[in-house]
Amino acid sequence: MPNLPPRLYTPVFALFMSCMMSLLMSGIITFINTGMDAGFPLRWLRAFLVAWAVAFPLVSLIAPLAHWLTRKLVRRAEL
Repeated sequence: MPNLPPRLYTPVFALFMSCMMSLLMSGIITFINTGMDAGFPLRWLRAFLVAWAVAFPLVSLIAPLAHWLTRKLVRRAEL
């Protein structure tokens, strides 16, 4: 596994988080809205691609705020 520089933490985090959440949410919502049939995988793929296109830039923008808020709310372990 490559060892990337720390400055890439937020974009890599955004890539993984947006991909995983878009994949799961689009699958669940597509199933709820249309059910499971032969066309489900294609509908899910289309929904995923749209969701990921929206989610990646949003997570990229929101991740620093989420990290900041988390650091404010969660106490660091005493060393």
